[in-house]
Amino acid sequence: MLDKSLLKKVLNESLSTGADFAEIFLEDKVKNAIQAEGGVVSSSSNSHIKGAGIRIMLDKERVYGYTNNLSEESLMKLAKSLASSFHGETSTFDKEFEMIKGDKNKIKVHPKDVSMDQKAAYITEAHEAAINFDECISQTRIMLLDEVQDVTIVNTDGKHVEDSRVRTRIFITSIAQKDGQMQTGSEGPGGQIGYELFEQINLKETAELTARIAKTMVEAEECPSKEMPVIIDNGFGGVIFHEACGHPLEATLVAKGLSVFCGKVGTPIASELVTAIDDGTIENAWGSGNFDDEGNPTKRNVLIKDGILQQYLVDDFNARSMEQDSNGASRRQSYKFMPTSRMSNTFIDNGESTFDEIIANTEYGLYAKKLGGGSVNPTTGDFNFAVMEGYIVENGKITKPVRGATLVGNGAEVLHKIDMVGDNLLRAQGMCGSVSGSIAADVGQPTLRVSSMTVGGRKGSE
Repeated sequence: MLDKSLLKKVLNESLSTGADFAEIFLEDKVKNAIQAEGGVVSSSSNSHIKGAGIRIMLDKERVYGYTNNLSEESLMKLAKSLASSFHGETSTFDKEFEMIKGDKNKIKVHPKDVSMDQKAAYITEAHEAAINFDECISQTRIMLLDEVQDVTIVNTDGKHVEDSRVRTRIFITSIAQKDGQMQTGSEGPGGQIGYELFEQINLKETAELTARIAKTMVEAEECPSKEMPVIIDNGFGGVIFHEACGHPLEATLVAKGLSVFCGKVGTPIASELVTAIDDGTIENAWGSGNFDDEGNPTKRNVLIKDGILQQYLVDDFNARSMEQDSNGASRRQSYKFMPTSRMSNTFIDNGESTFDEIIANTEYGLYAKKLGGGSVNPTTGDFNFAVMEGYIVENGKITKPVRGATLVGNGAEVLHKIDMVGDNLLRAQGMCGSVSGSIAADVGQPTLRVSSMTVGGRKGSE
């Protein structure tokens, strides 16, 4: 985006008052979004974001600023303003950049090559499949998104990284109404991929799945409220681990001593059945990348192995205070955000039980087939999550569907209560919010059972 001589000039200005490190993050991002209600496009937007963020560090202190004006005058002015935060001797950056480009996530059908008519056809196909599934389906909401983010990262370690991140996703929601009740079902497949996404998923089946969930739940009875075993299905069931356990393993909290997992590397923090991984290297996965947002290669980081905490997710800045190496886990929404440690594709790994074995070995409990939204206190790990699709398990069999279930618990405690882990790992896509903005992230797990969890419901105790 900018020539090397200007980049060096800005970095040297950043070091002019004694800082020991400076970094420039350049971004050029084009994002398209089409939203449809009832199969009719209700809005369409195109945004083009272009700008630069400059970060300067000295020991364990840092400053950050950004601008959408990429002229030499603007960048030098920003660097000088940020550098004024420090008061030391001038140092000079004279290393040669070693430019590296990412090439791991291959794109077959680039968003720029897909017409609006074709995009509208995908939306129409999804709507018709869902709305025709059953007469109780009253409405659909569909969002089709694509994004191309080109970044350049240079710093005073001599790093020069260029990367292009292409993401495509469709999010489908079906709404069912019956006897004064309304329930929804949703799916949102996507990846760091182009429009070949629609060659990899069955759009009709995906849309029908959202309709089936909505229909099943609108006809279900209310869930009982009690302590019981809970079987959490694969895929988006991993959102509980992501929110209640993954965030407390990020250096963003650990370095400040605000995580329940501080100082516990090498000790048991989960059932010995649990191995948890954050892997930013999975080809074309929603949360993947060639590099993190500090220009470090992404990695497959085993966080928990057989219940033992192995490591945290660490970015360059927090590595300074933690006296640990960073591990490719730094991310940000855009140039307007300072990077910090974040998850990428985070999941509990496969165990040895089959789905049928988990159900058969449960005398009574809740089968949470699909989770919805929830809230988490990232410091304590306390959480509550709505169950979008749930069933009662009785005498080793799935019996009746129930609606309105809520899972309430504490992430650190739930990890120890996992007593069966399936062999059917599946990942699902979501957006993760934290101090460095909203980023694409995969969650995932195989089907697993928690021996006891508080289940909230309107029916009361059975």
